[in-house]
Amino acid sequence: MSKENFESLKGSIAAMEAAETKIPNMPVDVYLQEASDLQEWSKADQKQLIKVGVPKAYFTEMEARIGALRYAQSIWNKDQYTKEEAQQEWDEMSPKAIDLKNEIEHAFRFAFRKRQDLLTKVQGVEQGTSNADLVQDLSDLAALGLANLPLLKAINFEEDKLHLAASQASEMSILLAKANGERKEDSNPKITRDKAYSYLKQAVDEIYEAGKYVFWKDEARRQGYLSRYLNKAS
Repeated sequence: MSKENFESLKGSIAAMEAAETKIPNMPVDVYLQEASDLQEWSKADQKQLIKVGVPKAYFTEMEARIGALRYAQSIWNKDQYTKEEAQQEWDEMSPKAIDLKNEIEHAFRFAFRKRQDLLTKVQGVEQGTSNADLVQDLSDLAALGLANLPLLKAINFEEDKLHLAASQASEMSILLAKANGERKEDSNPKITRDKAYSYLKQAVDEIYEAGKYVFWKDEARRQGYLSRYLNKAS
């Protein structure tokens, strides 16, 4: 049901401006429970709250907004796990990739020893030590080697190592992007989660404020329009 809630409100959530988008100031599961509690608590007071300006849509949409945030949070949690998995896989794969890179460069320096133009290209590849450099280096070495196979075959260098370098470059490029969380901004699960949170927060805050206003002399009723988490923290 949460996914259906999210899909039904997806356009409104996506339309949230950056200035309106807030970062949760409490654990999202706690916020979701407080919103659900508020939904139930405010049912008996809807007429009074609408009378002082709370949009009726905040009550009719509350359950869907809660469900949308629950779904967006689960997608973000899954994405975080995927990033951790990608980082772990990168950590396992990169030492072998570095060994392969070093082996290829070693062979190239010998095979191309009489070709200064090719040695210059190898030296260019050797510069840089970042993860992105490693991916690009494997790709560049594979291309350079395949373009000069006769020189490599003359020293009995295995062509398969060039193909392995190319495939590892492709695979590791994807891993690095996942580990770094790279994606188009509009498909970033965290931004979507924050927008879904902010969309729910619009309704929650309005109902909280109106409830505290209406029941300012009724402390027992007013308590239902206060965040237990934030009041405990303050």
